Amino acid sequence: MKLKYLFLAASVLLAACSKNDDKPLYKDASAPIEDRVNDLVSRMTVNEKVGQLLCPLGWPMYTKSESGEVNISETFVNRMKEMPIGGFWGVLRADPWTQKTLVTGLNPKLAAEVMNKLQKYAVEETRLGIPILFAEEAPHGHMAIGATVFPTALNMASTFDEELIERAGAAIGEEVRAQGGHVGYGPVLDIAREPRWSRMEETYGEDPVLTGILGTAMVKGMQGTEDGSAADGKHVYSTLKHFAAYGVPEGGLNGEQTLIGQRELFSELLPQFQRAVNAGVASIMTSYNSIDGVPCTSNKYLLTDVLRDQWGFQGAIYSDLEAIEGIATTHRCAEDWAEAGALALKAGVDIDLQGNAFGPNLEKKLEEGKITMADLDRAVKAVLRLKFKMGLFENPYVDPENAAKVVRSKEHKELAREVARKGVVLLKNDGLLPLSKDVKKVAVIGPNADMMYNQLGDYTAPQDRAQLTTVLDGVKNIVGEAKVTYVKGCAIRDTQGTNIPAAVAAAKSSDVTILVVGGSSARDFETTYLSTGAAIVNENAISDMECGEGYDRTDLHLMGDQEKLMEALLNAGVKLVVVYIEGRPLNMNMPAERANALLTAWYPGEQGGQAIADVLFGDYNPAGRTPVGIPRNVGQLPVHYSKRISHDYVDSPAAPLYSFGYGLSYTTFGYSNLQLLPGDGKDVYQTVKCTVKNEGKVDGEEVVQLYIKDVISSVETPHMLLKGFKRIALKAGESKEVTFTLGFDELSLYNMEMKKVVEPGKFKVMVGAASTDIRLDGEFEVK
Repeated sequence: MKLKYLFLAASVLLAACSKNDDKPLYKDASAPIEDRVNDLVSRMTVNEKVGQLLCPLGWPMYTKSESGEVNISETFVNRMKEMPIGGFWGVLRADPWTQKTLVTGLNPKLAAEVMNKLQKYAVEETRLGIPILFAEEAPHGHMAIGATVFPTALNMASTFDEELIERAGAAIGEEVRAQGGHVGYGPVLDIAREPRWSRMEETYGEDPVLTGILGTAMVKGMQGTEDGSAADGKHVYSTLKHFAAYGVPEGGLNGEQTLIGQRELFSELLPQFQRAVNAGVASIMTSYNSIDGVPCTSNKYLLTDVLRDQWGFQGAIYSDLEAIEGIATTHRCAEDWAEAGALALKAGVDIDLQGNAFGPNLEKKLEEGKITMADLDRAVKAVLRLKFKMGLFENPYVDPENAAKVVRSKEHKELAREVARKGVVLLKNDGLLPLSKDVKKVAVIGPNADMMYNQLGDYTAPQDRAQLTTVLDGVKNIVGEAKVTYVKGCAIRDTQGTNIPAAVAAAKSSDVTILVVGGSSARDFETTYLSTGAAIVNENAISDMECGEGYDRTDLHLMGDQEKLMEALLNAGVKLVVVYIEGRPLNMNMPAERANALLTAWYPGEQGGQAIADVLFGDYNPAGRTPVGIPRNVGQLPVHYSKRISHDYVDSPAAPLYSFGYGLSYTTFGYSNLQLLPGDGKDVYQTVKCTVKNEGKVDGEEVVQLYIKDVISSVETPHMLLKGFKRIALKAGESKEVTFTLGFDELSLYNMEMKKVVEPGKFKVMVGAASTDIRLDGEFEVK
């Protein structure tokens, strides 16, 4: 009998083992995620582990026939056989660099089909069936054919509208996810104080509080779920870019070294990243630059000691494209790519974007003892956690029919228009605006009046013209085509086709002239690119592009014949409204002094033309605010509002032409009843209240801004710092009370020992409509 029970027990145990072999723990959806991660890692070879850390270029991984049939490519199959890859970047990316056009690229339905086929191979044809984590560019919309193109981040920042940006993030995330993507690269949280730099358009401006609040709103919108898992099938993981201090390169040259002290780094260039980390962001990307001689992609202090250990970041860290190789080539801090890969891994990088440094080298470096299995496992687990949290092992596929419905839906197009309208900044108005819809004749002039790509910004896919509205389209839609005369006048840079006399003639024969000038980040198929995707300036091919990654400048004047065109129109004595569509704050001295009205819309996206027209003709009352200072000339740089200015230059004021937070409305607002109320001394040190009233005759919105100054401190602090803002809508004659709270984060500084503390003493509170338009002020004291 005893032998019988022993036999039965052995049989049960054998059956259980057999069952477990049939379904490994990592495939059990009911098991804790960390147990699943550990089980899977224990089953992986070194080759399979290294493969999970690679994220090579994705667009060569599919083929498309002339009949439109899509399939996986031989390149993809060979890569997966050689080393199963953990992720791919930009499978759906379409632009001149990838050579994917409206014909050779993929519409949303085909995109979803391709992603499913790639995923099916990974799940069914590789030994462990680990799904692929697809990463896509998504800084202002998915960089894929057919996706909604939202305004770039400078326009979004000008909205000062946290809730709106979260909605935009949700729409972007939904479009990426519907097509099979899992990670959206964005938002860009670099603090940008160098307008010569080619990537300022991608940022939320010069201030860490504005950038932190709006950038975190974008993260929340993209990731959706409270736990940040994005597991509902409608959201993606957000990737913060670029860690760290990338937006203040020496000389304004993209990727150059950053020379900055630790106190300024932690006080003004990192807080926005920490805010997003606290909100649960899933991934972060390193930057190309070095800080004080240490490449950011091999900076263990920042990537591990600060980001993971101090801030508690639990996600995955991507390198920027070929940034690991740059440790050896650009910075000369490693002998070769192999050593660079080892340095980056040990510093805390988990995923090699491109894969040239990790892929062929980590196995060898493990054998040599330059890295440990613990280093490798740490990175592999970071990648696998993202896949398990999103539920990719259970639900790796998407519905192509749903992609066709979701991407660029009517709701998303309307949202893009709303963002664009709220991001238009009215800088000057002598009373000409808003224009009457009964105007008899309107001249629309300028290189950006009817060039759709010039209003979209960098990281934009090829577009269907029917889906976009230019300024010319918008004006025609409001007043009727018969009333509008259009003359381009000149290009952004090229001077060969300039026709200023025709523009002046059109202006003189019209009741009002709208001149649309500025810049462009529009890539074309004649431009050549570095392996990182940055454009190479070609003096022999004069496109409109004067901004966008790789197009750094030494001067901020309008290029080509644009200023000649503007001066001719001003000299003609016509009623002139000047609109800037731009990726950086360009020189505005002439229109600020002489034009009747002046606006900037930055790059306002696919619905930007209609949004601008809505503002010009009063269908929308502008309330956008400048997220960066607009300099008078490059000799002033930097001009961020928190910079101490002790005196003027011999030949110019030291203050910018327009400072941070500035913007006009078609109505006026009054501020009153400032109240400074003590808090609990723990979470809230002080509560600030005031009343804002719309004193005009039309409804409008006001952006109420709160600044503080630490009156006396142990280390020098800025004379004013933004600590809060609220965009409120007020009907004509309506009043609202606005409330802010000041806690530890708002009042603290890094002292002489680099400890973050709130020092006892007086603080000045300033409330107003801009950093240069303070309406109320008072003081309180921290004991």
